[in-house]
Amino acid sequence: MTSSQPSSAAVATGASDPDLRRRGAVMVAAAAICWSSGGAIARMIESDAWTTVFWRSTFGALALIAFIVWRERRGTIALFRSVGWPGVAVALCFATASTSFVYALNLTTVANILIIQSTAPFLAAVIGRFVLNERVRLQGWLTILVALAGVTIMVSDSVQRGSIVGDLLAALIALSFSTAVVIVRRHNEVRMTPATCLAAVFAGAFSLLFAAPLSPSAEDMAWMALFGAGQLGIGMVLFTTGARLIPAAEAALLSVLETILGPIWVWIFFAENPGERAIVGGLIVLAALIVHTAMDIHRQYRAVPPPA
Repeated sequence: MTSSQPSSAAVATGASDPDLRRRGAVMVAAAAICWSSGGAIARMIESDAWTTVFWRSTFGALALIAFIVWRERRGTIALFRSVGWPGVAVALCFATASTSFVYALNLTTVANILIIQSTAPFLAAVIGRFVLNERVRLQGWLTILVALAGVTIMVSDSVQRGSIVGDLLAALIALSFSTAVVIVRRHNEVRMTPATCLAAVFAGAFSLLFAAPLSPSAEDMAWMALFGAGQLGIGMVLFTTGARLIPAAEAALLSVLETILGPIWVWIFFAENPGERAIVGGLIVLAALIVHTAMDIHRQYRAVPPPA
């Protein structure tokens, strides 16, 4: 789950202080590692998807509220009020993505979900081109085409395996994240932590209509607490804190760790094999994402004049 743009002021601060920049990089990498555990944790849970969404959202919301209260103290209520309708819209996008993620895990492989989800920046570029009239460079269009080719290869494997619905839910995750990114670009006053907290509240409230909250075993409750407070809550706290200290391109590149490590965990612990074509398509998407982000980082460094 990756989707936040650090403020320009924070990026400048991080860029000018090597210690802060290193700290930010470590925190973003830790967030990606934390998020990468989602698939493996979900595989340990025996409860149905709606009940899992409810308890994951509940524990995640409690963890994020605790963090916000600790950090903001008396300004907590004002912080939530400040997000306005753009923050609510972002929260609805995140709630959709979070719910779709849990459901998709029952229908397709972790590798397919994370790879397809990782195309969100490319979708955001396309949406931003038409909604915000943002210019997309030739490099961006080429990257989008390569990523689309990789996803096509992955989906062709899913059609044979009968898991295409799960891949479509993964595409909905990517679409939800990309829509949230465009909203944040248009309204850069939106704070990610309260928006994510609201997302957990929305997802929990909606899933309660279909969940059986008293049915999970004690073991399941422990895993769902880790899924919500740990994987979702702590991961978001680490990312939003660390991403303020480094350039957005570096945060995006470090976040790729989630996509790489997630399938590895379920392969080690559950022998989950996504299939040959899924691996090939996934590597194509990952290569496109890494090369594109690395070129952005290189361009940023060239644009910064050397110290006098």
